[in-house]
Amino acid sequence: MILVTNNEGTIGVPTTARMLADGAGGLDAIEAGIRLIEADPSVRTVGRGGWPNILGEVELDACLMDGSTLRTGAVGALQGFLHPVSVAREIMRRLPHELLVGDGAARFAREIGAETADNLIADSKRAWQAWFDAELTPEQTAAWPDVALAALCQHAIDPEVGRDTTVFLAQDSSGAICSGTSTSGWGWKYPGRLGDSPIIGAGSYADTRYGAAACTGAGEMTIRCGTARAIVLYMKKGASVADAVHEAADDMRALKGGLISRVTIHGIDTRGNHKVVAVNGDGSNVYWLWEGAGEPRRCPAEAARIGDGVGRVSPTARYTAARAG
Repeated sequence: MILVTNNEGTIGVPTTARMLADGAGGLDAIEAGIRLIEADPSVRTVGRGGWPNILGEVELDACLMDGSTLRTGAVGALQGFLHPVSVAREIMRRLPHELLVGDGAARFAREIGAETADNLIADSKRAWQAWFDAELTPEQTAAWPDVALAALCQHAIDPEVGRDTTVFLAQDSSGAICSGTSTSGWGWKYPGRLGDSPIIGAGSYADTRYGAAACTGAGEMTIRCGTARAIVLYMKKGASVADAVHEAADDMRALKGGLISRVTIHGIDTRGNHKVVAVNGDGSNVYWLWEGAGEPRRCPAEAARIGDGVGRVSPTARYTAARAG
């Protein structure tokens, strides 16, 4: 068994690890851990307490994936509910669909009796109001919200505004591999923006035959590269999890234009190995690791920059040569 989660998973990792140790299935354990994070307003990038969009509304995204069936449940731009991860789980259980967004996601959440919540806490509202008062012209203020938002949403790339996620990767006692994500996305984002968290293959992917991967940070980058799915495919073709993560980081060198920022990539394989690399990180990124016994421990992520040589001794060349004998 193994469990990997990022620093935002701090509140939930003891529960998920304990459940796995007691024989719970990976999806149950991941959902339980993420629910604790979603409900804690001190985690400013997930659930209640997350940063609002440019209109001052908190929109939540989440996803779960069962690596044994390749079924997924995902929800995007959900407003007014406390636990998007549980809404995502019920999409997997009850619908022939994989992803619901916006009004449709909220309708489904009401239909299943999901717990409602006002996720805009006082401090988030204060910060948004301060931005509003400082940045809008008198004409925009008078016409709000019927104003052009495209230029205003450029404030979403402010590094002082949170835009992170919680991600969980686990292999349970049966050997099944699962993944889960939850986020409030970028602060001051354009309404309806989806990052990578609810996009299967970008923000997360799990396949019990090979392993799983999940990403945090600038989701626009991993959407463009299909990062999580790529890592699993690299492992399918014979790469180690470390080489697969480095290869996915190397893929990001092809990105031109758009946002090029920080992405932290997490991966596990079927044999209890893992790798976490903070692309364009500053060396401060940490994650939690539990290896089937004892307590979870905090570990430093490997820091790498696009363009500094990470992956330049091509992992593809290494594992292709290894398979050729």
